[in-house]
Amino acid sequence: MTDRYRSFVNSAIGRQIAPRLGLPQPPVLQRHRVGDPVVDGPVLVGAAPGGRLAGAIARTLAAVGAETWTTEAGDLRQTAADAGLAPKIYADGAAGDQRFKALVLDATGIADVDALGELHAFFHPVARRLQGCGRIIVLGTTPELLDGSARIAQRALEGFTRSTGKEIKRGVTSQLVYVAPDAEDRIASTLRFLLSPRSAFVSGQVVRIMPSDRDPELNWSEPLKGKVALVTGASRGIGEAIAQTLARDGAHVVGLDIAPLADELAAVTGRIGGSAITLDVTDDDAGAVLAERLKADHGGVDVVVHNAGITRDKTLGNMKREVWDQVLAVNLRAPEAITRALLDAGTINRDGRIVGVASIAGIAGNFGQTNYATSKAGVIGLVDALAADVAARDITINAVAPGFIETQMTAKVPLGIREAGRRLSSLGQGGLPVDVAETIAWYASPASAGVNGNVVRVCGQSLLGA
Repeated sequence: MTDRYRSFVNSAIGRQIAPRLGLPQPPVLQRHRVGDPVVDGPVLVGAAPGGRLAGAIARTLAAVGAETWTTEAGDLRQTAADAGLAPKIYADGAAGDQRFKALVLDATGIADVDALGELHAFFHPVARRLQGCGRIIVLGTTPELLDGSARIAQRALEGFTRSTGKEIKRGVTSQLVYVAPDAEDRIASTLRFLLSPRSAFVSGQVVRIMPSDRDPELNWSEPLKGKVALVTGASRGIGEAIAQTLARDGAHVVGLDIAPLADELAAVTGRIGGSAITLDVTDDDAGAVLAERLKADHGGVDVVVHNAGITRDKTLGNMKREVWDQVLAVNLRAPEAITRALLDAGTINRDGRIVGVASIAGIAGNFGQTNYATSKAGVIGLVDALAADVAARDITINAVAPGFIETQMTAKVPLGIREAGRRLSSLGQGGLPVDVAETIAWYASPASAGVNGNVVRVCGQSLLGA
């Protein structure tokens, strides 16, 4: 579906007219293309005194071949050099018109309110030097693992990153990554994702990384090579994009959908060299059938994506019970039942990944969607309920919460509501199905073993909800 307004204001004529009329100008976002570098411009790295992540950050930047700059701090320069980087030195006012694609700060050393001034000290001189579609990434320590002033100061980082995401515009995104002690070497997949165009429609988010002893050898070009991925609701829209993206990353994708969509499903899986299963996820024996099929045909499954979902919108006073039950059955009861069945049968392999597709409606609520919002909040609850249990089996469970995504379904939304959905975000536009798919691919990576129990909104930092 074409966003005609955004296309117009980014045309030659529109770029002249829009500023004169005071019209918003949503940027054209940069998205990943096969063969693109992780980050296509200079990265400036800083560290608050006492930080513990500079070495891990530097090693990741060295691995992706990023042009790296550092502040004048001697320890930081030496850390970068030890990681194999030859960083350039940035001093305010002494680097000409140098601009940066990303600003990355190790804020783990911020242990009290006064130390929060390190945020201003690092970002203030360079806030106007960010390129379009640039990245702000702050890395801190999980507040719940701290006490006293350090816990207070680390929690304060969330207000900073959410505000910078709304403030800088031009397609710039801002994220906070909380890294638990002993999880320093688990940040690579998350840092790569957030630096890259793969995260174009993700902003204002908080990611938590926990320790993990899983450290598989990885081909970053095809991180899922040799893996089997199940995607429910794979015949169209977001599900189709998820299937294509996981296949791009090397997975054999088993697409699942209902019998009436069998032809569309076969077309999708045929294009990507995958397999197709026609099944109603609400059947009482759906989990058992899937466990048996996946074991028999593929020896198990490595990635399970619960994407199948429906809407049946009515205000609560006008909603019949069967309409309520239909939405809860597909969107929540089925993911829970299937997940538990696959776990109980041992069908999900070690280093497996479970991903639920929630919604910002499950976070903020939505008019006429009490059933849908309830079901999607429940998907978040499923992540909370199972995170510790699956971690003990070397499996992770996370969720994405899409906002306004340009699909066949949103194309049917009345124009006024559709335009509001597009514009009420920091990025001023709707996302694309691939934006959801890229976020799921990050969760699915074997390198994301420390990413567990997270819910990341793919909504361009929607102004609705938290």
